[in-house]
Amino acid sequence: MAQRFRGFMPVVVDVETGGFNSARDALLEVAAVTLTMDTEGLLVPDQTLEFHIDPFEGANIEQSALDFTGIDLDSDERCAMPEEMAMTELLQGIRRAVRQHGCTRAVMVGHNAHFDLGFVNAAIERCEIKRNPFHPFSCFDTATLSGLAYGHTVLAKTCQLAEIEFSNSAAHSAAYDAEKTAELFCKIVNRWQTMGGWPPPL
Repeated sequence: MAQRFRGFMPVVVDVETGGFNSARDALLEVAAVTLTMDTEGLLVPDQTLEFHIDPFEGANIEQSALDFTGIDLDSDERCAMPEEMAMTELLQGIRRAVRQHGCTRAVMVGHNAHFDLGFVNAAIERCEIKRNPFHPFSCFDTATLSGLAYGHTVLAKTCQLAEIEFSNSAAHSAAYDAEKTAELFCKIVNRWQTMGGWPPPL
């Protein structure tokens, strides 16, 4: 893994939020999927970390965002935790995976990745967490990669084209979308490898 991505470990992230503004809108769900390599050197999803988060004090939440995601903030089944606790546990798990793979830092993978990176970075800053494992601005965007590989940029449609099972009713859960994005990223990277991309054939 460390050789494949120059010491950076790809970690797939998805967030569900109360709007589009990372500075003022609530982070409501975050999920991360760590990746590993199988015995043939192909990239595969590994572990999923998932957290439901209580809105930070003063956070803005648009009703349209709740309607889109289907999140019920008053549900007893939501099992949300404070943002600082969720982010601390999330980043600890990511740092552990980075060490296990001999990498020096994580790089975020996401579908429209800069949206997710913005909310994660804003939450880390709010919580005053000093050790952010992610590169501060670089990321892999599967919307861009799937536009190249499959001629489409919408996650559900791209998964269909890539022959990855996708349920529209389960979508817009951070864990589900992160896991499908992880499958898609692995498929694109592995497809490139089998077509003669990195690592170069012997």
